[in-house]
Amino acid sequence: MKTKTNHLRDFYILWSTQSLSQLGSAMTSFALTLWLFEKTGSALSTAALTICTYAPYVIMSIFAGAISDRFDKKKTMLVCDALAALTTLLVFFLYRTDRLAIWHLYAINAFSGLMNTVQQPASEVTYTLIVPKEYYQKTSGLQSLSRSLISIGNPLIASALYGLAGLDAVIAVDLLTFAVAFLSLMVFIRLPEIPSQNEAEENVIRLAKEGLSFLRKNPLVLYVILFMSGVNLIASAFDAVLPAMVIPMSGNSTLGIVTSCSGLAMVLGSLIVSVMPKPKDRVRMIYLTMLFSLGIENFLLAFSRNPIIWCVGQVIGWVLVPVMSANENVIMRNSVPIHLQGRVYACRNTLQFFTIPIGLALGGFLVDHVCEPFMERNVTTEWLTLLFGSGKGSGAALMMFILGVAGIVLCLVSGQKLKQYQYTEG
Repeated sequence: MKTKTNHLRDFYILWSTQSLSQLGSAMTSFALTLWLFEKTGSALSTAALTICTYAPYVIMSIFAGAISDRFDKKKTMLVCDALAALTTLLVFFLYRTDRLAIWHLYAINAFSGLMNTVQQPASEVTYTLIVPKEYYQKTSGLQSLSRSLISIGNPLIASALYGLAGLDAVIAVDLLTFAVAFLSLMVFIRLPEIPSQNEAEENVIRLAKEGLSFLRKNPLVLYVILFMSGVNLIASAFDAVLPAMVIPMSGNSTLGIVTSCSGLAMVLGSLIVSVMPKPKDRVRMIYLTMLFSLGIENFLLAFSRNPIIWCVGQVIGWVLVPVMSANENVIMRNSVPIHLQGRVYACRNTLQFFTIPIGLALGGFLVDHVCEPFMERNVTTEWLTLLFGSGKGSGAALMMFILGVAGIVLCLVSGQKLKQYQYTEG
């Protein structure tokens, strides 16, 4: 009889080595941000690095999923990882020869983002192929755990290594972790065959349309994705508002502490979801966890000027995110046929994440041009200053309150809509 470890052997190998490689890539990305800021002193220039990485992911995901479904998943991951590593080698060469320019980084980040766009849906299907259904929740929790640890650890390790040994040392670590992950996937992972669907001659556009068609025919999956799109809109606006509130009131160091609390909370949440029993209603679990997170956190931050309360709010806001994410992953994996998963996951990526840049822009705009001027004009209104404070940052606190209200409305309305659909696990 197979033990639990034997059932998940391939998952543990793939998850651990890919997580190590993702840590190396995140370290290089952070170190390049430090290098660029040293060169330009511009926050906009460094932000553009993220934009260049993220734009291909949002724009091309639908087509990338269709490409992924046409080709062998393991080969797709290996090729994409290898091409991404070549771009890292190019950065290393340009840096060592003192030829590295800002535009190089923008172009390289855009190419790396494109590779990630193709690789990500192939990776999702690969995990589905190697994980038995009864372990979907556990493995989703472990994936959330690794992402959380990477978000906490990569800036600390990268900044320390960058300060001690420079950019080339960070890149060397990245390439070493890539080699470990690449060889592990190539040598140790065996994927079962996916039944042929006679799609070899189908064009990419038609396959992408099939992903959208599946979502139209399966409204539960579609509405879960659209709900998460709304959550991402509010959460990304929160990300833009948080520095505008914390820095004027308490400084840069406090922002770092408050921000790190979200990563620590997600580590805790990942551990919880890895051991928690299967919920009776996964759909209900998704919108109730987000109702708890979006409601309580935003109000705690809006009405308090105490950094300890801000940290508590961050923990409350993020601890259940892995629970939500794991349940969404289980629903997707059980609802989408394996031969369609690449293109459907890709459609999900576009629909669920396109609101993030919108939220970032909207949150910043409303703070700078609506909420802060409003609080400045009404500085003598006692009840407003009692609730949100006064001076710089009070407008951001008002925006936090607005986001809290918006989050509650989103969850209550979406919850009523999602109740109309039944989800059962096979």
